[in-house]
Amino acid sequence: MYFHQMDRRHFIKQAGVIGGTLAAPLPLFKNNKEFKYKLGYQLYSIRDEMAIDPIATLQALKKMGYRDFEVYGFDDEQGKFYGFESAEFKKILDDLDITVTSGHYGFASYLNKSDDALKGFVDRCIVGAKKLNSHYITWPWIAPEQRTLENFKIMASQLNTIGEQITKAGLGFAYHNHGFEFEDHGGENAFDIILKETDPSLVKLEMDMYWVMHSSNFTPEQLIEAQPGRYVMWHLKDMDKVTRDYTELGNGSIDYVKLLPDPVKSGLDFYYLEQGGNFATDSMTSAADSAEYFKENLQVKL
Repeated sequence: MYFHQMDRRHFIKQAGVIGGTLAAPLPLFKNNKEFKYKLGYQLYSIRDEMAIDPIATLQALKKMGYRDFEVYGFDDEQGKFYGFESAEFKKILDDLDITVTSGHYGFASYLNKSDDALKGFVDRCIVGAKKLNSHYITWPWIAPEQRTLENFKIMASQLNTIGEQITKAGLGFAYHNHGFEFEDHGGENAFDIILKETDPSLVKLEMDMYWVMHSSNFTPEQLIEAQPGRYVMWHLKDMDKVTRDYTELGNGSIDYVKLLPDPVKSGLDFYYLEQGGNFATDSMTSAADSAEYFKENLQVKL
């Protein structure tokens, strides 16, 4: 597997392969100004390429200007990221001079399992995150069949428990929203339950601004006004003007030039561009296009 990755990386570097087809060379990071925040990317956005060749994909993303990443798909039983032992993956990151500051971990499958099972899983996530020198461990979602008021309340209790365990280990813990948290359940919704029933010192928030604009009655700024200092991470992706699906930054209906909140009031530590699908061409081209739009229009705000 390793030799296959190295061969494909060399081919991509020499030929400029994007999404499995020949293309023009990827744009280089043109702006040499030092910004407070490194340009980040959620690697789930490019999961097709990460499944084929993680090293070449990270190398290509770096050429676009990305320097920081959020991982997904940690194999806690094997202690591996993308098929690599945690320490080996960290060496790959170091060799490329890039970082992983957060990860999405599979907490949903432990929602109705025993406390001991959950604790063991969290311990394994802590080990993996520390091997990468990450700052945050993030709960990303729960499955559609789990989305009941009873389960949301169970989840809120678990968030506190996990947050305490992770905080004691010297890391941060956050919850990432989608749109389902804002859905009404007889006058209640999951997002309110999370805000009311979790300890802000133990459970931080990763705001997905696309889903806030897609599914809530609030703006990101309004949510931050209500919970200043708690939104330590952001996900930035645009919304198609017709279908309301994901799209590349600058192609959709979310005007981030006007919408982007105050990072200081938010408590922002890291942000990640993201596009979960609906690519205009392919995942690699979308990553490049969003990076270029962000650098030209939004990075000055951060």
